[in-house]
Amino acid sequence: MMPNFFSFTSQQLSDKLEEMGERSFRAKQLFNWVYQKQQLNLQKMTSLSEDLRSKLADNISFKLPKIITGQVATDGTRKFLLQLQDANKIEMVLIPAAGKNTLCISSQVGCARNCRFCATAKMGLLRNLDVAEIISQVYLAKQQLGENKLTNLVFMGMGEPLDNYENMMQAVRILQDELAFKFSPRRITISTSGVVPGIAKLAVSGVKVKLAVSLNSAIQTKREYLMPISRKYSLTKLKQTLKKFQRYNPYRITFEYVLIKGFNMGKKDIKALRAFVGEISCKLNLIPWNPIAGSEFKSPTEVELNDFMKQLMDLRVALTVRRSRGTEIDAACGQLAAGS
Repeated sequence: MMPNFFSFTSQQLSDKLEEMGERSFRAKQLFNWVYQKQQLNLQKMTSLSEDLRSKLADNISFKLPKIITGQVATDGTRKFLLQLQDANKIEMVLIPAAGKNTLCISSQVGCARNCRFCATAKMGLLRNLDVAEIISQVYLAKQQLGENKLTNLVFMGMGEPLDNYENMMQAVRILQDELAFKFSPRRITISTSGVVPGIAKLAVSGVKVKLAVSLNSAIQTKREYLMPISRKYSLTKLKQTLKKFQRYNPYRITFEYVLIKGFNMGKKDIKALRAFVGEISCKLNLIPWNPIAGSEFKSPTEVELNDFMKQLMDLRVALTVRRSRGTEIDAACGQLAAGS
């Protein structure tokens, strides 16, 4: 198979063009056509010679995934079902808010981590997305937004990003490439269930991004029940690794805590949570659980949510409640399942 354009950084494309007998500066022209002018038709790239356009057609693919369906929630959240070249399907979500538009990116078809509260887990892992399939989601989102700016990217869609580490990191380099998307590191967040080796590797990679950790319980036995990954990478090991991560990264870590009625909201849960996050420069996001079919769990009431939050107010962390968007179209946190 020929390589896909969306898998190259600008430097890598320069090298590829030189291999093809072309001048390396053509890469800058090509990036300008594709990323700045949103043009994928080679015949309309008039600053490139006919010979070069012919070579590109023979050596590089410019194919994008196909948008199968698009749904819009009453709050403006938009969910898209994408079909990949091998007929596998993934979902991406565009979330509008005051002054910004956030894209929730998928990194795998399905997921292997089997978290009990997540619909994607029920799919199992089918495969990793390649670099172009990750970048294509951002490109398609920009097309959908038109004149509106895509401001933030979160790797919080289908899959565990750190289980697809190399492809995800190559995608981040392209997202931050000055000739491509030019995203600031503070505008890109990678979410993980707690893949300790991946967090450690990311820390020393030299690539700066924000990190979010799906915590959901600071009691070892409860977290193991919710998230089997905790059997392999304990809370103690996770905390040690996160402290090391902060030595290399300037941004606060975000902890995501999905609130499940009658399970992780008691006094012991609060005490453990306070002890876990209290020594880390962080932001704590409280997320009422979003219903998925066939689950044993229940969402907390507004009174229960407010009571839980009050007991954490004196913590020296940024504390917020994340109101899920797009719940009615199964586009909220933990609801993505590629239309299954």
